[in-house]
Amino acid sequence: MNKLLFLLLFLPVSSFAESGVLTSLTSHWVGYTALTLFVVAYILVMVEEFTCFRKSKPMILLAGLIWGLIGWKYASEGIEHAAEEALRHNFLEYTELFLFLLVAMTYIEAIRERNVFERLKVWLINKKFSFKQLFWLTGFLAFFISPFADNLTTALIMGAVVMSVGKGNAKFISVAFVNIVVAANAGGAFSPFGDITTLMVWQKGIVEFSEFFALFIPSLVNFLIPAFIMQFAIKNQAVKLDEKDTSIKHGGLLIVVLFVLTIITAVIFHNFFHLPPAMGMMTGLSYLFIAGFFIRRKSRKEGRDADFDIFESVSDAEWDTLLFFFGIIVSVGGLGFIGYLEMASVSIYGELSATSANVLIGLLSAIVDNIPVMFAVLTMEPNMSLGQWLLVTLTAGVGGSLLSIGSAAGVALMGQSRGVYTFVSHLKWMPVIALGYAGSILTHLWLNSSLLDVPIG
Repeated sequence: MNKLLFLLLFLPVSSFAESGVLTSLTSHWVGYTALTLFVVAYILVMVEEFTCFRKSKPMILLAGLIWGLIGWKYASEGIEHAAEEALRHNFLEYTELFLFLLVAMTYIEAIRERNVFERLKVWLINKKFSFKQLFWLTGFLAFFISPFADNLTTALIMGAVVMSVGKGNAKFISVAFVNIVVAANAGGAFSPFGDITTLMVWQKGIVEFSEFFALFIPSLVNFLIPAFIMQFAIKNQAVKLDEKDTSIKHGGLLIVVLFVLTIITAVIFHNFFHLPPAMGMMTGLSYLFIAGFFIRRKSRKEGRDADFDIFESVSDAEWDTLLFFFGIIVSVGGLGFIGYLEMASVSIYGELSATSANVLIGLLSAIVDNIPVMFAVLTMEPNMSLGQWLLVTLTAGVGGSLLSIGSAAGVALMGQSRGVYTFVSHLKWMPVIALGYAGSILTHLWLNSSLLDVPIG
């Protein structure tokens, strides 16, 4: 990251763009200040686990400060509307992402409230699997659930299972959590719904919905290589634990079906109607509102619990994360408007091969969250083939597994485990995870070699 910042600061740039937009801000105190503020704010985000200072707070403030500096400079130069137009473009990008995620999070919260996830957890516990079987089962479930639910939600569900069955077995919990993080991130990499980065690439129209599934085998390799090695650290002991059975509340399975229909609606709107996927998701939200009305009415008639309220599910969505995305997108957009992303594109994609640059992007996402990294790449818009865009989608998605702080799944499980799964315990397995990272890249380059020369669009 230090090398990247060095390149950003000292590569030469022209003074003015053809449109009259200032580009000399990269070597102006406004540019230096904006970059410094970004680094400080992101440090606060990275240490959120220790400070309990929510990550959205510094990022929203940062967005305002960066664009305030830009607006002041442009106004003083008599260029009044260039910055405004650029910021409106950032708002549009965020709005599409916000509406899409809000619907997805609302469905996940509604499914959680109906005890669907709790029922899955109890079923797993009462099946009397051994620790090694649970290690593999939670890993595979994380891999296959995360393409539909996001990797954060998936990790928390599987983490709850591991915490319940592994009481008193800290080693099992630690290793199983590493496995869940790797599996959830890998599973999220081959689906537009599995990770924010894949969603952004899909919404941008760079990779079509069906084309993401070319990453299925590379993602599976990314999960299986470290899992196969880590399993030898777990003793094959039987789990002796019973959990009181839990039933799914009325309408729970219907909501799962409606969530699938909502995803299908979003795909149809994007692929066939050429409309933003967010419009399809908002249409799908109406399915949930209508179903909620009938669920409540039928519950009242049958004397069952009728407190199901869709607006409670909306309010339970991860608003800190949604607002954090606002800060990230608008702040990175500001740095791009200043000119830093163009400089980074020249230094990374201009001096390195596309493959080397995309591998580097994945490594960077282990330190810096993959969301700003991918948004920066999308803003740079390097001229790459479909195969290379799939590669950077893969590396940005699974690269975060190298460190526990590299993904939302890892950070969430560190909080859930209460000191059992830590940065250091994850770091111990980083060489093994790196083997999976390298294996997934080589598998993609071999299996999808025909896509490396296919232009996008």
